[in-house]
Amino acid sequence: MKQEDQCCGELAQWLSPRLFKALSDPNRVALLARLGESRRDQSVSELARGFQIDMSVVSRHLGILRDAGILEAERRGKEVYYRVRIGAMVASLRGLADALEACCPPEGEFHGRPLTHKEME
Repeated sequence: MKQEDQCCGELAQWLSPRLFKALSDPNRVALLARLGESRRDQSVSELARGFQIDMSVVSRHLGILRDAGILEAERRGKEVYYRVRIGAMVASLRGLADALEACCPPEGEFHGRPLTHKEME
C-alpha cells in the first residue's frame, strides 16, 4: 500500500455520514448553537421555545444529534435534558482536519514538503 493510500484511508474513518447528516439541517445547527451558547443542560421544552417548529420535531432533531454523538441526553423526571459533547466534537473535527491535511495537503505541498517540479507535472 502506498503512503498516500494509507493516509487517505485514515480520512475515511473521520468522514461519518451520520455526523454530516446531523449537521446538514439548519434547525439542528440552530439547536446545537443555542445549546452550546447556553453552556448548560437544557430540556426539550426549553430548546423548543422560540422555534417555529413543533416540540415533537425539535425532539426528533435532538435525537438525530444525539445518535450522531454530538449531544448527550439525560432523563430527569418527565423531561429529557441535552448537553453538547464538546470533547467528542473537538476530537472528531480535529481528527477530520488532521486526516484531510495529511491526505489532501495544500496546493503545492505533499506530506508537508514542497512538491518537486516533476511532481507538479
